[in-house]
Amino acid sequence: MAAKPYTTPSWKEITFKDEGLDARALITRTDLKGIITFASHAYRQMTKFTKSDLVGSPHSIVRHPFMPEAAFKDMWDTIQRGEHWSGMVMNLRKDSNHYWVEVNCDPIDKEGGIVHDPNKIAGYLAIRREPSRDEIQQAYELYKALRKSELLEKKALKEWERELLLKLDKLPKNAEDLLANK
Repeated sequence: MAAKPYTTPSWKEITFKDEGLDARALITRTDLKGIITFASHAYRQMTKFTKSDLVGSPHSIVRHPFMPEAAFKDMWDTIQRGEHWSGMVMNLRKDSNHYWVEVNCDPIDKEGGIVHDPNKIAGYLAIRREPSRDEIQQAYELYKALRKSELLEKKALKEWERELLLKLDKLPKNAEDLLANK
C-alpha cells in the first residue's frame, strides 16, 4: 500500500540530459526489506536526496504517487522468487519534480553477487536505463489508467489519494502534453 508522498508533486519532468547524467550510473542496493544500503553519487544527484536522506530509508522514499501499486507488487513478487525484474518507473525527487527510468533489479547475496536461489538472497541491486520517449509514453498511458483504477477500487480514500484521483482526471491523455508544460 502506498504511503503519502513526502512532498506534493510538481508534475514537472526532469530528464537525464537536464541533469547531465547517465541513467546507468544510478545504482542502489537495499536489504531484504527494501531499506537502502547504498545509493551512488549519480543517484543522489538525480533524486536530490543526500546520502543521509537515502541510506537507512525505504526505497519507496522516491515513489511517485502516480505509480500503480501493482507495479511494485509485481517487482517484489518477482525479486523475492530470485528472478530478475525490469520495469518503467516514475520517481519523485526531493524537489517535487519527477524523472522516468527503466529499473533493472536483481536479488544479490551477501557478497553482492546476483543470486537466483531465494534462500541465499541478502538484498537487491537496482541499475537503471534511460527510457525512450516512446517507452515513457506507453508507460504513462498504462500507469495512468492502472493508478486511477486502483484508487477507484478502494473503499475509503485518504485525502491525498482523493487529490491524486482528481489530478489524474485532469492530466493530459499523454505524456507529451504534460511535457509541453515544462
